[in-house]
Amino acid sequence: MKILVIEDEIQLADALCELLKRNMYSVDVCYNGIDGLDNALTGVYDCILLDIMLPGMNGIDVLRNIRSEKISTPVLLLTARSEISDKINGLDCGADDYLTKPFVTGELLARVRALTRRKGEILDENRLEFHGLFLHKNTCSISCNGNDVKLSLKEYNVMEMLIANPGQILPKERIIEKIWGSESDVEYNNIEVYISFLRKKIASISADVQIKTARGIGYFIE
Repeated sequence: MKILVIEDEIQLADALCELLKRNMYSVDVCYNGIDGLDNALTGVYDCILLDIMLPGMNGIDVLRNIRSEKISTPVLLLTARSEISDKINGLDCGADDYLTKPFVTGELLARVRALTRRKGEILDENRLEFHGLFLHKNTCSISCNGNDVKLSLKEYNVMEMLIANPGQILPKERIIEKIWGSESDVEYNNIEVYISFLRKKIASISADVQIKTARGIGYFIE
C-alpha cells in the first residue's frame, strides 16, 4: 500500500516515512501544502497523512481541494491543535480521522490500518470485495455467486485499483502511472482494451457491478 505524507516538520516527516516503510508501506513525502496537493491529485494513494499547519497552503485548503476533485482517498489529519472546534472543522471538510500531536506510533499505525480497510472492503490480505464481487489475489480471479473467472495480471491490477477506490474517477494517466510506470509509453487505448475485457468478465459471472466511463477523464466502479 502507498501512503502520502504531507508534513512541514522535516524531522517528523522523515520519522513517519521510516516508520511506515518499516511496516511495509510505500511512502511519498511533501513538506508544503502546494506540493502535497499536486501529489494527491496526480498520484494514487491508499491513505494521506496531512498536517494542518503547512507553508504554501494550509492542510484544510489542501483537503478541500482534494475532495472537490472527487478523490475519496482516506485522509488522517495530524495537528498540534486539540480544540474540539478544530477537529470538527477538519472532519466537516472531508477528513476521515484526526490525530493530535504528539501521538503514539502504535496508534498512528492502527488508524492507518483502519482507514485503508475502509476503501474497498479488505476481507483479508488476499481478497477484496465490492458489492458481492470478490477479487482474489492468490488465484488472480474474480468471483460472484459461485461463478469465477481468471484475470490476466494487468486486468487484476486495473480491477484492484478500481475496487480500492470505489466511486472515485481514476484518470487514465493515474492508471498508467500506477500499473505501467511513469516512464511508460503505453497509450490510452491499451487501458480501454483491458477495461473492455474486464466488463465482459464481470458480466460473465453475473456480478451487479459496472465499470463506468467518465468521458475524457477515466473510469470508476459502481
